[in-house]
Amino acid sequence: MNLKENAITRYIKGSIEEIGKVTWPTKNQAVKLTIIVFIFVLIATIALTFVDFGFNEIYNYILKLNI
Repeated sequence: MNLKENAITRYIKGSIEEIGKVTWPTKNQAVKLTIIVFIFVLIATIALTFVDFGFNEIYNYILKLNI
């Protein structure tokens, strides 16, 4: 049991050390990156909406063929 506690303790300490080495973005960088992500999500949403609409139309056309 003592071995597990030591391994868990080492893991947590190592994780905290690695978090300390991270270069965090400035507030301005974070805002700019967030805006970029929102724009990308908006574009992807619009594109997928059109693709979904197209597939829906094709599906409905096939159903109306009554094969």
